[in-house]
Amino acid sequence: MTELRRQMDDDMQVRGMADRTRETYLWAVSGLANFYRRSPDRISDAEIQAYRLHVIRERRRSWSTCNIVVQALRFLYHTTLTRDRMTFSVPSPRRPGTLPAILSRADVERLIAHVVNLRHRTMILTTDAAGLRLSEVLHLRVTDIDAARMTIRVEQGKGGKDRYTVLSRRLLAALRAYWPVARSTPWLFPSTRRPHPMDPSALQRAYQTAKRRAGITKAGGIHGLRHAFATHLLEGGVDIHTIQRLLGHGHRSTTTRYFQLTRHTEMGPDSPLDLLERFATPPPG
Repeated sequence: MTELRRQMDDDMQVRGMADRTRETYLWAVSGLANFYRRSPDRISDAEIQAYRLHVIRERRRSWSTCNIVVQALRFLYHTTLTRDRMTFSVPSPRRPGTLPAILSRADVERLIAHVVNLRHRTMILTTDAAGLRLSEVLHLRVTDIDAARMTIRVEQGKGGKDRYTVLSRRLLAALRAYWPVARSTPWLFPSTRRPHPMDPSALQRAYQTAKRRAGITKAGGIHGLRHAFATHLLEGGVDIHTIQRLLGHGHRSTTTRYFQLTRHTEMGPDSPLDLLERFATPPPG
């Protein structure tokens, strides 16, 4: 770890930022350094602005990814390097007004069926069945799975908050089938460089590969599974407060945005209980 990276990490720890936020910010700053092959403290304001445009236009990253990059660079240059805010400005990208494309339950089942690797298939199933963020599934520990209470503990999710979400019978069966092969601790899904969690890009690639194999053309990355989880529950009549707790949203308004998505998807016949246990029955084969 370079001295600048250590200093930035120390600054984030002092401010009580969550481990996952710190990791994400350091990842974003590493992207800038790798792009110019120089230490960030030797990169000019103009070059920083050019990199932001590169992320948006050339790499075509999502709004959320672009926003993470902006926030990370703001922290590095305004807080750690104390650059003048009047001469250095990284405006946030505008949030697009379009709604995400929602995967149907048939889409999800077809996608999972086309994941070849056991670990990737288990991770994608876990992401969908529990409504997790990418960082949350990557940082699951073996001890977070509570088969007695049929819950999954999400430690230090977005905003540094812990929560519990649902553990369905199908997901539990999949995790038990995965465990004899993995036998990994403390992380449930470690990278090959143990004992670290898997790199997020590896799971994103596995997800996109499965989408192509399944013939799914709807746009979006693995976060779409979280959108689908919330929308399907809402369509089935699960109350907004329960969905808010399962997703770990700090504000109800964040959850109520899914009302817009239900108007653009086909209403399903499942009851709320069916939806919470929609993975109870293993698929054929």
